[in-house]
Amino acid sequence: MRGPAWQRTEMSDSETEVKMSTKPTSKNQDEPFQKRLCSNLFHNIKFFVFCHSLLQLTQLMISGYLKSSISTIEKRFGLSSQTSGLLASFNEVGNTALIVFVSYFGSRVHRPRLIGLGAVLVAMAGLLMSLPHFISEPYRYDHANLGLRQDSTSSLCLLSQAPEQASASASVSTPSNSSCAFHSEAPQMAVVGLMFLAQALLGVGAVPIQPFGISYIDDFAHPNNSPLYLGILFAVTLIGPGVAFGLGGLMLRLYVDIDRMPEGGISLNPKDPRWVGAWWLGFLIAAGAVILTALPYFFFPRNMSKEQQELGFKKRILPSLNDKGENSLIKERTGNFPDKEKDEAAQIAPDLTVIQFVKIFPKVLLRNLRHPIFLLVVLAQVSMSSMVAGMATFLPKFLERQFSVTASYANLLIGSISVPGAILGIITGGVVVHRLHLSSKQCAIVGIVGAFACLILGIPLFFLGCPTHHIANIYGPSTFPENEEFLNCTQLCSCSKSDFNPVCDTSTHTEYITPCQAGCTGFKRGPGPSQDLVIYTNCSCLLSGNRKNLVISGSCESSCSNLVIPFMLLVSVGSAVASLVHTPSFMLILRGVKNEDKSLAIGIQFMLLRILAWMPSPVFHGSAIDTTCIFWASTCGLQSLCRYYDHDLLRHRFIGLQVFFKLSTLFCFILVFSILRQQEKEAACSRSQPDSVLQEEKLALNSEKQSGESTV
Repeated sequence: MRGPAWQRTEMSDSETEVKMSTKPTSKNQDEPFQKRLCSNLFHNIKFFVFCHSLLQLTQLMISGYLKSSISTIEKRFGLSSQTSGLLASFNEVGNTALIVFVSYFGSRVHRPRLIGLGAVLVAMAGLLMSLPHFISEPYRYDHANLGLRQDSTSSLCLLSQAPEQASASASVSTPSNSSCAFHSEAPQMAVVGLMFLAQALLGVGAVPIQPFGISYIDDFAHPNNSPLYLGILFAVTLIGPGVAFGLGGLMLRLYVDIDRMPEGGISLNPKDPRWVGAWWLGFLIAAGAVILTALPYFFFPRNMSKEQQELGFKKRILPSLNDKGENSLIKERTGNFPDKEKDEAAQIAPDLTVIQFVKIFPKVLLRNLRHPIFLLVVLAQVSMSSMVAGMATFLPKFLERQFSVTASYANLLIGSISVPGAILGIITGGVVVHRLHLSSKQCAIVGIVGAFACLILGIPLFFLGCPTHHIANIYGPSTFPENEEFLNCTQLCSCSKSDFNPVCDTSTHTEYITPCQAGCTGFKRGPGPSQDLVIYTNCSCLLSGNRKNLVISGSCESSCSNLVIPFMLLVSVGSAVASLVHTPSFMLILRGVKNEDKSLAIGIQFMLLRILAWMPSPVFHGSAIDTTCIFWASTCGLQSLCRYYDHDLLRHRFIGLQVFFKLSTLFCFILVFSILRQQEKEAACSRSQPDSVLQEEKLALNSEKQSGESTV
């Protein structure tokens, strides 16, 4: 009995040991499966392409959102267009200082982590851009009366009051020394300085994102899949500015102090020229999106195994392209160099130290700048980028001023019409170059046609606009019959020079800066539940024979606001045509430089575009816009933002700058085509000369043979 019992206990112990050993084994098998699942995800180049597309989209949301709210920031902080243009381009300062060294570092660093750190800096820049809202005082749309409530009584004429009351009220209407000290220049400069610092930080953070991302995809993707991945990356990235303008259109409908509304609300609507939208809210949303898209980069490896399989649908759809076109395109780009020489050329940059790289960079720069094709194509891209930079920065403000539309509506038009046109143009240009296998000469022809068509489409924009309506004592007929009486009347009303509360005399379509300037002593609310419309009564200083002596709050409505849609359609078609030139010009650069200089040539190209186009162009456009101002606002004797522009002069100078850059682009592409045609003729002559020599040698041999046969 003991034997079997002992056997049974031994067997039961062994069974329990097996059971105990199997439980942790299954657990250990689950953990590697989870780790393997995560490692497979972060070792997949397709997932990296997906993450990088989202990151570049959100990064462009921050830079694009500033352009969508540039006119609102001008109103909020009293900036001129020149200053706001400098602010919009200041991110290129930090970017330009570091972009060249990206070509040196290449694969020496952990690229995904650097991309993640750069994205964190971009998010911090977005948060810093919104900080001025929280450290500034609430927005007061009635700057003159710093001690009164922001209501309709704050800018009425004081003519009917008693002398002692009028003098007391006049002292209130004129800013006191204490209030001016409160609104001194130092806090304003500190707030604006924070925004400039945020823009510089945005430029520094954006340095590693695109170059390291593109090189990482190119290194570890299948050679035949890499162009497709990069095409997807650029296509998704281009949606970023459209999303930014759409976000601006939504945020600027909200009042700037939505988080700290005054008691009793406000009597403004988005159509009021004093309206300031919630410009800061979009920066918070975009910064949060960048943070979310930056997290995966800290889990990607420094190196991953190269993708082995080509995408199946690409094999089925483009078999002939992969067999013929792509190989010929690669040969044309790389040239007929031996593999050993290519490897040596590719290893030049990794073997250099930082000091050697700094020493060799000026030589490579001069060598590329001496190349006529490279120089002219870069100049053409500089001209085109200058046009795009100025249009992207100030087109919303131009639409607001020229057609009297709200900031939110202008941004929605740009985001829904103009940006999709540019995206369509870039994609179409890439498809044309890819499918037709265009040569360098044909790429130059595409550049000429695109620049010429863009120029032709820009000419009608000179005539699509609205004239400036009459503004009392600022713009209108050279002499009013009642001008002297009007000036005397406004002096008796003790009107503040820094007040701004525009009203409109609808009978003559004349605008007055304040109800006080119109001599209005009373007001009443207009019909409707919103109570936004205010009707000012007993207006004694009107320049016309308005028997009712009534004016309404807000600027006079434009008579040709419906022209904004045809204007935007022409701008959209022009941007689509101009974007066709993007890919052909890029191919001209790749084919025009030596194989070992391509990486640095691309870095030099981006550096020159930033220095010569993206940095100065917004400042040039802003300065041109400032020269068309006819009335500058002033606070405590300091000039701030422009209240009114000469619309015709604004349109002519803004569109004129665009036409100038288009002409420069066309001229550069014509020179490129001429040089390529001359090089083609010289190459044909050099090929025909050896053929003629060979024919002469054959004739000489034949004659010798004939003479030998005759002697025999």
